Amino acid sequence: MNTDSGDCEPFGQNGAVLLLETSCGEKIYRHDDSIVVMLPCGRSTLTTSWAGGGYREDLQSVFNHHVPRSTHSAKELEGGSIPAYLDLISRRIGLDPERSAGLLTAACMENVAIVTRSFRGIEVTAVVTAGIEVNGARVGDPASYYQENGAFQFVPGTINTILLIGADLPPYAMARAIVTATEAKTAALQQLMAQSRYSRGIATGTGTDMIAVIANRTSPNFLTDAGKHSKLGEMIGLCVLGATIKALELQSEVTPLSQRDMLVRLERFGVDEAMYWKAASGLEGENRKAGFLRALRDVSRNPSLVGSTSAVLHLMDEISWGLLPETAARKAAVSIMKGLPELMGHKGHVPLDDLLDEKDCITDNWIRVTAWLIKNGKYDGMPEDRDGRSL
Repeated sequence: MNTDSGDCEPFGQNGAVLLLETSCGEKIYRHDDSIVVMLPCGRSTLTTSWAGGGYREDLQSVFNHHVPRSTHSAKELEGGSIPAYLDLISRRIGLDPERSAGLLTAACMENVAIVTRSFRGIEVTAVVTAGIEVNGARVGDPASYYQENGAFQFVPGTINTILLIGADLPPYAMARAIVTATEAKTAALQQLMAQSRYSRGIATGTGTDMIAVIANRTSPNFLTDAGKHSKLGEMIGLCVLGATIKALELQSEVTPLSQRDMLVRLERFGVDEAMYWKAASGLEGENRKAGFLRALRDVSRNPSLVGSTSAVLHLMDEISWGLLPETAARKAAVSIMKGLPELMGHKGHVPLDDLLDEKDCITDNWIRVTAWLIKNGKYDGMPEDRDGRSL
């Protein structure tokens, strides 16, 4: 490839599929296991790449590459290290390793999401791949390793963002764009209530997220503010938010509908079907495990019950954040649970005094009362929610 900074060589004659060309001339390709963004001359880049990372004004390309999930350490990569691997990959797909920056992920490149917005001739494009099911994490979660002598743990599951801004930004504004994009990614995870895999918290990202911001130094539009008060910041936020939500749907099948499930919400607190059956088998009613689990899965998806679950679990979050005293939160949770028989359409007597104890933890009370109602309920005539589904 030509290494003259004034002559950027075209890409796309080696089997690559053009996904999008921006109004400023950047071309986004999918090439086998990589998404490649070819940059016209005069681009500034700020990336977290191990190779070509930091602030640069001479890059010709930025790429996002799929690493097999079987890879568990940098030494297992071809070349024996991440920089060496990125060098090999860039050469393999026809890029100049000295003038390219690469991001790595276990997400499939077929599941890329691209969102573009424009305002008064300024265009912003977010190119995102996202996997959350393995490596979702909340900032401040317990660490997985301590880096020493350059060694670190390779964990699959990453949200990678390439952000193309059709305006000239100084380096400090590009750094601010990273902050805005990161907040947007976190907002997407909060909206989906995506769980951390390392704590009971809601994920704010994964442990291996990467980002690249690209600005156009040849643009007549010089912008210095990429924060939330600026129109540029608004466009960055909406592009990254939308692309992250779409990428999570494509890669991890995490959607608003998939999260509308009591069992999914309870999962981050360690509650699963086995715990439910253990509790149910000790309660009155006929012990038929298969029938109970079928009813549990069906009732679990009702929006009204999910709403009550969300309210109770939020009380637990507020306890952990120090916003509510535990005793008061437990009382509030029990009050919500006492309304469950009516919500679930149970007409007979429910022994709430035996099932609920304000001194017990919130999840134990919740499991007991919902397990009893599921085990002893009759669901044929249960009320319907707004979406027309029976409870």
